[in-house]
Amino acid sequence: MKHSSLIENTINFVKDALATAEGGHDWFHIERVFKNAKRILQEEQADEAIVLLGALLHDIADSKFYEGHESVGPRKARHFLEAENVSEASIQHIENIIRYVSFKGGNQESTFQSKELEIVQDADRLDALGAIGIARTFNYGGYKNRKLYDPSISPKLDMTPSEYKKSTAPTINHFYEKLMLLKDRMNTETGRRLAEQRHAFMETYLEQFYGEWNGER
Repeated sequence: MKHSSLIENTINFVKDALATAEGGHDWFHIERVFKNAKRILQEEQADEAIVLLGALLHDIADSKFYEGHESVGPRKARHFLEAENVSEASIQHIENIIRYVSFKGGNQESTFQSKELEIVQDADRLDALGAIGIARTFNYGGYKNRKLYDPSISPKLDMTPSEYKKSTAPTINHFYEKLMLLKDRMNTETGRRLAEQRHAFMETYLEQFYGEWNGER
């Protein structure tokens, strides 16, 4: 099958699978990550097909919406890719991208590394930063009925993956538990450069947020 046909079929599959997904993890999130991956590929050398398929399929079944089960996403991706006659080596690579792309509290040891994973991970992390990252964070907080902010609840920076999944902390805490950490955890030079401006925007936002919260602005 031609590369372009496979990508088109994957796009259609993901759009259908995520038709009713939560707003921060829907098709538009996938589309933005896909665009970010293509942008990074302009400057970084990697297997383009693996990167683009990994970007499209990375959240096909986010464990947050499947009771924490990590195996659903790779399994769904495999079934689709096998039907598209993708090689076994490529399927295994994409499964590993799906398994290891997520932040999970930042304390997960990855037993798999590849340039393609690095690019998809950076593309995904960029969508957790800046104006979009802020919007997604509050959208998910509302979806989970969490407080905006509670000054008496401090962020936890040393959570295990299990604690991170179970956290019910106010949404502002998520900035410190994940978003503000991402800039220094980007894998590629391109990702790091793109993250800088988005990180700075979030710093400005938090300064404004606290000013308004405290009646100072």
